Amino acid sequence: MRKKIVAGNWKMNVDLNESIDLIESIKKIYDPSDDVEVCIAPSFPFLKESSKLCQGEKIKVLAQNVNDNLKGAFTGEVSIDMLKSINVDGVILGHSERREHFNEDDDLLLRKLKVSLENNIKVYFCIGESFVDREKNNHFEKVKNQLDKTVFKIDSIDPENLVIAYEPIWAIGTGLTASPEQAQEVHKYIRNLLRERYGKKISDKTSIIYGGSVKPNSARDIFEKEDVDGGLIGGASLSPQDFIDIVRSI
Repeated sequence: MRKKIVAGNWKMNVDLNESIDLIESIKKIYDPSDDVEVCIAPSFPFLKESSKLCQGEKIKVLAQNVNDNLKGAFTGEVSIDMLKSINVDGVILGHSERREHFNEDDDLLLRKLKVSLENNIKVYFCIGESFVDREKNNHFEKVKNQLDKTVFKIDSIDPENLVIAYEPIWAIGTGLTASPEQAQEVHKYIRNLLRERYGKKISDKTSIIYGGSVKPNSARDIFEKEDVDGGLIGGASLSPQDFIDIVRSI
């Protein structure tokens, strides 16, 4: 059975005290008996404190980015070993905002993906199409191209260490959300591509989560779809009640 996952991407929001309050609030209302893998992704300066606060809890802590080198003269960057030293559980790679605002292309993302997986850090790898791609009905081609240039360059993958996050760029921060049918259509397509590349066993075990303005009132209908295994949550993850309501929607 595939893991159900809800991951909150806090992006460049909330300071240290706000991060602590947010975690403590989530812990108070989160029922750890829920059969869902719950993750939060605070900003870099607060990862160590977040890891401490989540120790012994069924809440995993993710980084929002990582460098593709293990060490060296890369001012302002953070390495895999640094993240592992403070017990970070995984890393988000390929988010559309990293691609767009920081010019992260598929070659760089492939290097980040490789160094993360080779050093046993779980990756939540984002792919998705723009509004123009969707309007031109090129969304399948765009998703396949992104996978072909990154994940599919790796000969074998471990479903325990890789999650695919489908995020239609046109639905991020716009208030728009893909319909449950649109989400299922692309998730099924991605799963079929995984099956063609790695076989049915790997495809069936790989979690594919949806990211794109998920809210408590829309989560259940999306999560009920056969190939949607949870969500990568942006703005709604900054509200403890909204976030947990989304977790409970699975």
